[in-house]
Amino acid sequence: MEQKPIDWKSIIGMGLIAIIFLYWMSQTKEEVAETNPETTTEVSSSNATTTPQLTSNDSTAVTAAVNNGVFQAGSSEVITFENDLIEFKIDSKGALIKEALLKSFKTYDSLPVYLAKPNEKDHQLDLEFMTTDGRKMHTKDMTFTPSQSMNGANKVLSFKANVGAGQFLEFRYELQPKNYMMDFTIRSQGMSQTFNTSETPQLNWEMLAYKRSKGMDNENRYTEIKFEYGGGSDDYTGQGTDAEEEEEAVSYIAYKQHFFTSILLTDKPFKKAKLMSENLESLDEEQDTYTKKFNSQIELEYTGGELAYNMDWYFGPTDYDILDKYERNLDEVVDLGWGIFGWINEFVIRPLFTFLTKGAGIPYGIAIILLTICVRLILSPVLYKSYLTQAKMKILKPELNRIAEKYKDNAMKKQQETMKVQSEAGASPLSGCLPGLLQMPVFFALFKFFPTAFDLRQKSFLWADDLSSYDEIFKLPFEVPFYGDHVSLFPILASVAIFFYMQMTTGQTMQNTQQPGMPNMKFIMYLSPLFMLVFFNNYASGLSLYYFVSNLITIGIMLVIKNFVIKEEKVLAKIEKAKAAPKKKKGRFASKMGDIMKQAQEQQEAQKKGKK
Repeated sequence: MEQKPIDWKSIIGMGLIAIIFLYWMSQTKEEVAETNPETTTEVSSSNATTTPQLTSNDSTAVTAAVNNGVFQAGSSEVITFENDLIEFKIDSKGALIKEALLKSFKTYDSLPVYLAKPNEKDHQLDLEFMTTDGRKMHTKDMTFTPSQSMNGANKVLSFKANVGAGQFLEFRYELQPKNYMMDFTIRSQGMSQTFNTSETPQLNWEMLAYKRSKGMDNENRYTEIKFEYGGGSDDYTGQGTDAEEEEEAVSYIAYKQHFFTSILLTDKPFKKAKLMSENLESLDEEQDTYTKKFNSQIELEYTGGELAYNMDWYFGPTDYDILDKYERNLDEVVDLGWGIFGWINEFVIRPLFTFLTKGAGIPYGIAIILLTICVRLILSPVLYKSYLTQAKMKILKPELNRIAEKYKDNAMKKQQETMKVQSEAGASPLSGCLPGLLQMPVFFALFKFFPTAFDLRQKSFLWADDLSSYDEIFKLPFEVPFYGDHVSLFPILASVAIFFYMQMTTGQTMQNTQQPGMPNMKFIMYLSPLFMLVFFNNYASGLSLYYFVSNLITIGIMLVIKNFVIKEEKVLAKIEKAKAAPKKKKGRFASKMGDIMKQAQEQQEAQKKGKK
């Protein structure tokens, strides 16, 4: 085995560390005689007085930083650091945020909103690195020395783990008045001979996400990790039981909860980050406290042998308007949908809803109804053709029934004659379906908008006490699979409206369009309302209110067109006139389609003769 040469640098380094350690011990003997090592103090940034507080009986917690032989320990303190919007409690052990209280908000049951709760290990931040003598260090086990100051109107709280004169590792927090964003810096000075720069330092950030509204399923559905990487691209971990993503050049990580979010941003992108989300609700359906557990393993880089990361930490509402003002692409944290759905929400739905609620001061329930009316009016030119076709199909039903009876043994001929009558009346099913398809992007955009609109949180309307959650009118003594343990009224009303709408449209043509081997249209007509009833029982009541009003408006438009716009005798006269008129030369496409159907009919008749 090869003999390793003597590492004189390590020996000299260890000797210096030993001298520093002995010097520190001599200095602290006098301090121990004057202070009680079993007590700590809580320092408030808004109050110069301190309050005595008992610490753990485990002396390891206080002396862990001393025993590592590198860093000098300070006293264990929990410091209150606050502004008008948020209150932090930061422990000098680990320089860790132990508590983050949002002052302006309450949960659905009137409790304070904590993003990190006191007295619980639901929030951890740990910097892990190697020293030159091969020891792995964790800042969560180190006790830092705190100091407070002011930077203009901003409050500054610094935590330093000292090695010697001018040598330290610092966690620095700076908080502006009336701001949810806090400056956060990790830096070192004079530590290039202490860090093993060949080993990548890693920042580990863990957090538990809490349930804060009455609907666990509804809240958990919008709880996930979102992040930005590669200079502007954004992604998310998803809703799996165990979700994991790994990316390079990560510029922010957002622990997005339904209406409240914690975001760690960095000026210099993180080298690499592994992001993990664990769905605690799916793992234990009995517990009613946590939605997900988040964990990020972030690789940092040394610069000239030192650590230097200027970051920001956001603890606040998942509010599009607030996040957008920071101009850091944080509006992507709010899930408005991808592609065209997101564009519709961002540039049409959200500005219109903001104008109705904040500009005009209209109550939120009424604003949803007015928004629904506005959307239907905007889409009315596109949908008018569809409504017209559906009303004409109602008039043509007797004629189509006669065709179905006459050619009941010849499906191809029946289809040809049906299409002929529909064409002569100007009621082509295709022309009626296309406008309907054009409204689908708006449908899905609103499906994303209402559940994520922060302004709807805890806003009441009629019997619904919170438009961002379900409108429970009756609590069931048991839980129905897929449905839940309660009855919501708006989904019931929306389901009834959908049923009557489909009865007016699908129901009138299902007999004529039903073909062998095709889905049962009558079953589909009943399935859609049932799907609405079950699926939306646990969704935001604002969404169900929109669909209910939207279908009422659609039914009203259909009745107006049927009774006042289209006259039955005129439609039938148009068909008779078309029958008597000389046949016009068909276009190339229509001619080709006719030839194809004719050939198919001839093949069908030939097959019948062959069987005979």
